Amino acid sequence: MTEPDKNTMIADVNSLNDFNKAIVEEFRANGGVVGGPFEGATLLLLHTVGAKSGQPRLSPLACLTVDGRMLIVGSYAGGPKNPAWVHNVRANPKAHIEIGTEAYDVDVRELLPEERDAAYAKIIELAPTFAEYQKKTTRKIPLFELTRV
Repeated sequence: MTEPDKNTMIADVNSLNDFNKAIVEEFRANGGVVGGPFEGATLLLLHTVGAKSGQPRLSPLACLTVDGRMLIVGSYAGGPKNPAWVHNVRANPKAHIEIGTEAYDVDVRELLPEERDAAYAKIIELAPTFAEYQKKTTRKIPLFELTRV
């Protein structure tokens, strides 16, 4: 898989959907492992319910473990707005995830500002790309903790 053009995907929902579909297929075909720009990263598939539509939604996301907590980042590659899944979990803080070869339900909790700042500093140490994303946007990129139910 080639490095995606993040700006194109942010601007073009169809490009993003095609890219995500390929990631999901590779993830499921390889027991949760993907290559290309995500080689070596821990990914998960986040199943949510659309905040407006009520329809099932699926988002492949990077997952990082910080202080024993499973965190996901609403970076949208530093885009000007939050990714759609952020709105979905804010409206309904329950989700289902696929990670590796496991699948289970999770509670989703947005980190409070002071928690977020401390955790984001640690995320940047693990994945410096997230520092670049924060610099590209005026919004404060949200972090969410996933807890198995």
